[in-house]
Amino acid sequence: MKTKTVTNLFKKVSLVALAFLSFTTMAQEEVKEEEKKWFDNFSVNGSVDGYYRYNIGAPNKAEDFDADPTTDDTFIAPGTSFANQSGFSLGMANLILGYEGEKVGFVADLVFGPRGEDAVFLSDGSAQIVNQLYAYWNVSEKVKLTLGNFNTFLGYEVISPTGNFNYSTSYMFSYGPFSHTGLKADFALNDKWSAMLAVMNPTDYTESNPFDTYIIGAQLGYAADSGSAFLNFRYGNEGEPGEVGPTFQVDLTTGWDVSEEFYLGINTTYLSTEPQEDGDASGFYGVALYPQYKTSEKFTLGLRGEYFSVYNGGLTGVIGLDNELDGSVFAATLTGSYDIGNLTLKPELRLDSASEDSFLDNDRELTKSLSSFVLGAVYKF
Repeated sequence: MKTKTVTNLFKKVSLVALAFLSFTTMAQEEVKEEEKKWFDNFSVNGSVDGYYRYNIGAPNKAEDFDADPTTDDTFIAPGTSFANQSGFSLGMANLILGYEGEKVGFVADLVFGPRGEDAVFLSDGSAQIVNQLYAYWNVSEKVKLTLGNFNTFLGYEVISPTGNFNYSTSYMFSYGPFSHTGLKADFALNDKWSAMLAVMNPTDYTESNPFDTYIIGAQLGYAADSGSAFLNFRYGNEGEPGEVGPTFQVDLTTGWDVSEEFYLGINTTYLSTEPQEDGDASGFYGVALYPQYKTSEKFTLGLRGEYFSVYNGGLTGVIGLDNELDGSVFAATLTGSYDIGNLTLKPELRLDSASEDSFLDNDRELTKSLSSFVLGAVYKF
């Protein structure tokens, strides 16, 4: 009888201990799971890049033709953004911090280095390292509001080298907007169609609005498994109303997987600024094709063929213009992309051919064309 009582008592104690242990384990797992989910809402990523650039049949240092390398880069490099210094040069370090909650979140995108400085050229003080800085609110499953500084929604290419196939950039990207500060609303119309409306400061005035004028932006998007297309608009006064007229830009960006190995991207844009007095509008327009062929898991070969035209002096100091202030350029860029883990090497050959004299050759004579080689290295984390 005593043995049976002890055995029953032992069973009861064991069951209580087992229940307590199970409860404690489950509680600990729930705490760990909650902590893991909470921690996973934060993200840290970014990139580091640098490059080597060499002109073929043209000067590679400013003193060859008594120019100032800080102001006359268009003579020894294409008049596009980034990758325009000869020899071994720095790109930027990009650090992106983010929080993605169920309803709200933020992004703090910081840049350090020459590419970053060129990207935030209208910033002053500490904001010179801010590429993007915004908070967002998922109002519903179909509506998202974003307030702050965000990279432009127009165009095919972006500031970060990890988002572009070619290491050097196009003319359309370089003279379209880089970033905006304002309020935008994204709408998911259905599984494939989307829309966006925005009210923003004048383009690239990301810290403040010195003109008390605003830009209206809009986008209509379509996305499927094989690709996407976005029709973009912006309209408004980009400066003091008494000094410049309103600017209108329409831009189409699309890209499709034609097959498992072949991809084709297309970007076309048109920009027009109204005159203040009698006269014609001025601006630019262009089109670019981005065919890419994947030869293996690690290597892809791509071509960017771009035609870019300036009319009525819509841009100066980019390419040579005729007596009527018109000019155009065709730029062909052949790029290879080779992946080594998180590191991507991008060797590329580029030929810029303008309608008017725009570059210098080794004899210090003006010429219409410029050939160059660039080797970019991009590490993504």
